[in-house]
Amino acid sequence: MNALATIQRQIQWNRLIAVVEEQAQTMIRTAFSTTVREAGDLSAGIFDLEGRMMAQAVAGTPGHVNSMAESVGHFLAKFPAHTMRPGDHYITNDPWLGTGHLHDLTVVTPAFRNGKIVALFANTAHIIDIGGLGMGPEGRSVFEEGLYIPIVKCFDQGRPNETFFDFLRAGSRTPVELEGDVYSLCACNDAGAKRLVEMMDEYRMESLDALAAFIFEASLRATEEAIAALPRGSFAAEIRSDGYEAPVVLRATMRTEERRILVDFAGTSGLSTRGINVPPAYCRAYSCFGIKCVVAPEIPNNWASLRPFEMIIPEGCILNAPRPYPVSVRHVIGQLLPDLMMGCLAQAVPERVNAEGSSALWNPPLRGGAQVSGQAAEVEDFEIITFNSGGTGARPTKDGLSGIAFPSGVRTMPVEATENVAPVIFWRKELRPDSAGAGRTRGGFGQIMEIGAKNDAEFAVNAIFDRVANPPKGRFGGLDGAPGWVGLDDPNGTVLRTKGFQVVPKGRHLVLKLPGGGGYGDPRARDPALVARDVANGLVSEEAARRLYGWAG
Repeated sequence: MNALATIQRQIQWNRLIAVVEEQAQTMIRTAFSTTVREAGDLSAGIFDLEGRMMAQAVAGTPGHVNSMAESVGHFLAKFPAHTMRPGDHYITNDPWLGTGHLHDLTVVTPAFRNGKIVALFANTAHIIDIGGLGMGPEGRSVFEEGLYIPIVKCFDQGRPNETFFDFLRAGSRTPVELEGDVYSLCACNDAGAKRLVEMMDEYRMESLDALAAFIFEASLRATEEAIAALPRGSFAAEIRSDGYEAPVVLRATMRTEERRILVDFAGTSGLSTRGINVPPAYCRAYSCFGIKCVVAPEIPNNWASLRPFEMIIPEGCILNAPRPYPVSVRHVIGQLLPDLMMGCLAQAVPERVNAEGSSALWNPPLRGGAQVSGQAAEVEDFEIITFNSGGTGARPTKDGLSGIAFPSGVRTMPVEATENVAPVIFWRKELRPDSAGAGRTRGGFGQIMEIGAKNDAEFAVNAIFDRVANPPKGRFGGLDGAPGWVGLDDPNGTVLRTKGFQVVPKGRHLVLKLPGGGGYGDPRARDPALVARDVANGLVSEEAARRLYGWAG
């Protein structure tokens, strides 16, 4: 390929990324669920007719994007491309064919140009409610966790599948939002398809085959070159989760080879009886992301750039849950995997990895009204999820970020948006002093949140929290971040379980103290001016500054 043709292909590639970003932004602008429009808990991408992801939107989470990259192949296995027609939309929330739990809807839509199918658009969004026990760990099988949607047509040549929508509305506590989100997902794929056809017309492209080949070849070559630059060896690490019935140990042995990275999860804890289990696609999604952040962060994410990362996930371990194990809150375990991958890579390229962070989102599902209090209910029925994060781990040359989601990347939901759609009040939402792990670069700070229902009515939380018994660890002499805490605002500071459905009594508030990120390097080597700044801002107490950093005041 000559230089001019290469430049044109690169322009087309960038244009394709713009197409899928408009696809994602259409979903954000039209979504009914606050989880999508406020937090951006979604993914969007374009695929070739073999189900290989060519490009993803900038907006989105790794758990959705990288597992969605596998899911389109499952759609094609049931509905081959040659059987698809303009106006068709296909949907599932199957955790093993989609993105890991029933609260994620994945929609696939064919794109046509001049009557010929040229590509597939796919997206995933986290919705507020899909029925069943609701989002939480209490289920003992996936069938208790909500409405299970196989791969079906939700629109047939532009006509809605009314039987499907009847079942959908009947199976949810939030039927309007759920139906609206399905229409939003289909609309965003249509927007992507429209922009793709405009692009193909502009460049007089009869198919995307040549562009796909260019993207895949360039991405694979660049990723393999990045892997080849790593030290060769085998590197082992482990990380601990609070678990549900018992603590969970995640173990990995990573082998760096000339053209691939192989990760073996042998030694990881076995399956849980509750919904913290992780389907294998979700395990691969976050493991690949953690590796990619360190090894090849600048290379666009697509089918080819993910190929060199291979996983061995033993049967019977918590990262390889088979049907029908419960998986509703698979993120609690799955979002620890990037920290585990960095634990391995810290032995190969220590200058590139972060300390451990709070990792798993603190996203309490809240419920109230008659479904909690019966006839004594003092507020209307509500079901809401609010996304929040603790601190990220310190970086080799920079402090960690405070109240920022890593690895999920979702945005913190504004309290005003949540209070607007549910009868809840956020009495406090502030950074948590002394929660950041001390180090040459310190971790990010966690948050303190205090939540109540209107009129101080009784309500419930379906706790799905972690990093309480096992706080984020520092690296290379950095100290651990503060552990999380879950309880009530009563004088005794009643402690609640970190996982499971619990009622907050009338007159009481839920208090969450989110974990801080671990520190990096010797705290005594930290710039005293930075310590003084944190003390002046009320983020580090004078006592902690003197004790941990040797600050002279």
